[in-house]
Amino acid sequence: MSASESAQTLAFVLLVVFLAYVTAILVPFLRRRPSAEGDPTTLDWHVFVACRDEVVVIGDTLARLRRDFPAAHVWVVDDASTDGTGDVVRAVSDPMVHLVERRLPDARTGKGAALNAAYHALGAWLPAGSAHDRVVVAVVDADGRLAANALAQAAGPTAFGDPRVGAAQAAVWMSNRTALHGDDDRAGAGTAAPLSRWGRWLVRMQDIEFRTAIAAMQCLRGHTLSVGLGGNGQFTRLSTLDRIGAANGTPWHGSLLEDYELGVHVMLAGFRNVYLHDTHVEQEGLPSVRRLLTQRTRWCQGGMQCAKYLPRIFASRHVTHAGAIEASYFLIQPFTQLAGVLLWPAVLVSMLAAGTVSAGSAAAWAAENWWLLPLVVVTGIAPFAMWPLIYRRRAEPGTKIGTALLWALGYWLYMYQSYVCVPRAFVRLVRGRAGWAKTRRNAESGSLLLATEV
Repeated sequence: MSASESAQTLAFVLLVVFLAYVTAILVPFLRRRPSAEGDPTTLDWHVFVACRDEVVVIGDTLARLRRDFPAAHVWVVDDASTDGTGDVVRAVSDPMVHLVERRLPDARTGKGAALNAAYHALGAWLPAGSAHDRVVVAVVDADGRLAANALAQAAGPTAFGDPRVGAAQAAVWMSNRTALHGDDDRAGAGTAAPLSRWGRWLVRMQDIEFRTAIAAMQCLRGHTLSVGLGGNGQFTRLSTLDRIGAANGTPWHGSLLEDYELGVHVMLAGFRNVYLHDTHVEQEGLPSVRRLLTQRTRWCQGGMQCAKYLPRIFASRHVTHAGAIEASYFLIQPFTQLAGVLLWPAVLVSMLAAGTVSAGSAAAWAAENWWLLPLVVVTGIAPFAMWPLIYRRRAEPGTKIGTALLWALGYWLYMYQSYVCVPRAFVRLVRGRAGWAKTRRNAESGSLLLATEV
């Protein structure tokens, strides 16, 4: 078999696997039914908010959490902020709001380390003999907005009402999906320049991505018992964190995808992760291409780092066979995408070259093989373009069909970000670069996210 034939065979295999996965996530997403709610008063709730220079948003976030969830304690980790974040928290003067201060040189070592500090502070604060299986820890970003029904959904019979459940993840929406300015008009978090059409489009694409494709992945994982945790809207039973900490030193670890990494540890510890699609947490979408690509490169590199858990996942008696297969697809995906970055252009060039030689010209070859165009549409465009149409039906029913079709075309193009992010992530992984600057809030006018080596 020639190199060209080998490349085409590999490309075909990757395409079949991809289409099978798209089908596997689409069916349970379209067929899912609403989840029952539970009584939040049967559990004790603590919200962790990791902060590094979050003075722009933390005041509003605290006020919102205390208003919507008055029975929940809020633990704010000030990770050596230099903008007065800690002063804002201290000024709240609320016995339900706790400030955990980290100082250099021990601070700014990652979000996981900040959350571990809150975990230890909570453990020291709780009375001896407390029932840790009745304590649930939620992780919310400094600008995060939990839906009002979040605790009721988390307390439901299929979530923490089930003692087998160790963690849960809420759906994620973009808070500024309809905003006209860099900060969401509802946030009151500062003043930012008006968003361009390009910026609004980028935010809309992220909202579509999280509320359809990523949500569908989570619905499949709900069936395979391999739900992934996110860094925002994450819930974990304290007794589960205790078991992970006892086995591994700390609950959260050093991966750039520390949230998904925690979910893996939850499964390996013998607990279930569940997905809470009927509640959500809102976070800012990024209207800047540069910041978006940097964020996604970080996520991709974090996924590559977590691939080291594959042997433990397959060896664990706590992870289902289907869950191990799903997790392996997710963790291997960055590497298959990297292969695709090289493979698909090579296959296209080889086909055009061979076709031009055999048919006499590229135009003659294209005329003879016209059927390739609809095949490309069905296998290469439709699996991405369908999500905005589902989004219109599920999330934005008032949107005109013409707008939804433009979203469909745009979303297909938006997904080509992987051609930039995956190679960058791989290079950083190989070079051992694992440090990143924090993502600046949209209201922090003029600030850009830059990757920094540490």
